[in-house]
Amino acid sequence: MSLYDDAVLVLKGYEGQEELRQAYLDHLAAHPDGMWKACEDGHITASALVIDPSRGRVLLTLHKKMRKWLQMGGHCEPQDTSLRAAALREATEESGVAGLTLLPGGPVRLDRHPIPPPCHCHFDVQYAALAPPDAVHTISDESLDVRWFAYDEVATVADESVVRLLEATRARL
Repeated sequence: MSLYDDAVLVLKGYEGQEELRQAYLDHLAAHPDGMWKACEDGHITASALVIDPSRGRVLLTLHKKMRKWLQMGGHCEPQDTSLRAAALREATEESGVAGLTLLPGGPVRLDRHPIPPPCHCHFDVQYAALAPPDAVHTISDESLDVRWFAYDEVATVADESVVRLLEATRARL
């Protein structure tokens, strides 16, 4: 199965955010290249909020280009076999944490947001990744910093999209 086909199946099976979910599906139907960064009308991305529920904290990255605290994530790559695989790869690469596991049940949220040109927007499919108890993180080339934040600190450092993702993840737990 292609990554495109996997994305369509994941989105068709996603429950909630009906209007936004349909916008993702419509975008893919209109753009067979909608999985890839080269699609300037927008493209699917995959991300994961790295969470440590036992300590009530999340790991965020200070994104080098955006200069904002965000969940780990980014563009799909040709070697990705699924959106889940892309989200897990991105979370592992950007956090440096070995042994992450995605929370069961598929995506936690969808978030469409504008990005700087030449592209117009990201259609982000957001997962949650559970960190192992002994998680050690590192700063990747894409980050200025990577840091743990207590649940109640997230709203003071990150934007509303990250806060909504944390709320949805905690509800799923």
